[in-house]
Amino acid sequence: MEIHGFQKTTLLDYPGHLACTIFLGGCNFRCPFCHNASLVLSPSALPVIPEEEVFKTLRKRVGILEGVCITGGEPSLYPGLTKFIEKIKELGYLVKLDTNGNNPQVIKELAEKGYVDYIAMDIKNSREKYGLSNGIPGFDTRRVEESVEYLLSAPVDYEFRTTVVAEHHTLDDMIQIGKWIQGAKAYYLQHYKDSGAIIEPGLSSPSKEELLRYKKALSAFVSNVDIRGIDT
Repeated sequence: MEIHGFQKTTLLDYPGHLACTIFLGGCNFRCPFCHNASLVLSPSALPVIPEEEVFKTLRKRVGILEGVCITGGEPSLYPGLTKFIEKIKELGYLVKLDTNGNNPQVIKELAEKGYVDYIAMDIKNSREKYGLSNGIPGFDTRRVEESVEYLLSAPVDYEFRTTVVAEHHTLDDMIQIGKWIQGAKAYYLQHYKDSGAIIEPGLSSPSKEELLRYKKALSAFVSNVDIRGIDT
């Protein structure tokens, strides 16, 4: 596993749990608003943290930390992901996986084997505009759709989430997403912020009023809709 970041404590990444976060390099999307550009575009240029160093910390913090978040980049690209998570589970940790949903077979395997306890899947945009927001013109959404369909009835806790960018998302896009994921357990709108390491600089954040408008419209399709990144 190419581990390029290790946040030893977080109260934000795993809802309801004290956790740590492991950042893996590489991604098969090129989302213009991605705030981990170096992990996506040039992971080989970044320092690698040895797995044993991570597990040394995890062993020390058994009974203190509750969970481990695995993010990226895109973790599902790694053939060794299942064995990596299995080692984490052997220590008694809950595991949360962040994914773009383009590898539905990996999601199914991890969920059905009980290797993940929570999955956070990105919904980049409405299906019609997916290629705009994942940086792949003409993108075929069928694999993402398969992941959505699976999670809607999966034996694992999950959330869908969208980073909302003024230049990419409209009210109609939100309504289309709401129809697509109708009945989901939870859907979060994430307020876009320019971290300074963006793939496509110059994008802007929607207003608080716009986000609240989106939330209201989405509530017709998903009972639990919330906004991250601003005070509401």
